[in-house]
Amino acid sequence: MREKLLPGVRVRVTQQIAARHYALTSEIRGTVVEYKQKSTGSWYAHSKNDKLWLDRLLIKKDDGELTTLNLDEFTRITVE
Repeated sequence: MREKLLPGVRVRVTQQIAARHYALTSEIRGTVVEYKQKSTGSWYAHSKNDKLWLDRLLIKKDDGELTTLNLDEFTRITVE
């Protein structure tokens, strides 16, 4: 999927936050501005340079709003 997340591509991103007996779901549509791995300032990560690296997707919604999404195992991306 990473190879398809190029600037200008329209996507639908569905994310879930798992709770005990249910999941909260959100869906965002927009155009990819940037996809990259970016480090956090996590001191507990104990990985490359003591940072936790997250997949981040910056999209521009139809109303012009820029939104950064942290991608995880519960994220589903559909290229439109």
